Amino acid sequence: MSETVQSPVAELLQSRGISFEQIVIPLSPDKKPIRALEEILDEHGYRPGSVVRSILFRTDARRYVLLAIAGLNKADWGVLRKHLNERRLTLAEPPEVAEQTGSVIGAVPPLALPEAIQVLADESLRDFDKIIIGSGVLGYAFGLAGADLCDLMELSDFGRFGKAPE
Repeated sequence: MSETVQSPVAELLQSRGISFEQIVIPLSPDKKPIRALEEILDEHGYRPGSVVRSILFRTDARRYVLLAIAGLNKADWGVLRKHLNERRLTLAEPPEVAEQTGSVIGAVPPLALPEAIQVLADESLRDFDKIIIGSGVLGYAFGLAGADLCDLMELSDFGRFGKAPE
């Protein structure tokens, strides 16, 4: 295996002694994946939908909330607004995502984020023995045990914040 990319997530996993696999996602010159993610996951023994999407929202008060949800599920905006007691939520723009999380879209992890970002964890994360998260570095992801991810996210609000795809 090549050397592990350095990021706050890698440092957190290593400091806690959590076993993880680094997965390389080959990128084209314009930073787009050149192979289907599903194909890469299959080669590494991960189920479809085991990718954690980290979605950053901005509230009207300019607070940032990150939803960690298993890949095939969709955010339930009504449930999120009610849980956060917000009348309106907006998806953060790509420059905001990078500024607030330190990672670009496609690499944002659900862990090792600035304290100002509130993290919500969808119960769908508990459905996978093995799960994939952003590494914080575009072109790399980390695979780890779903239980380890949930343990690391113990201080996050867990709930049903999403809905299954139709």
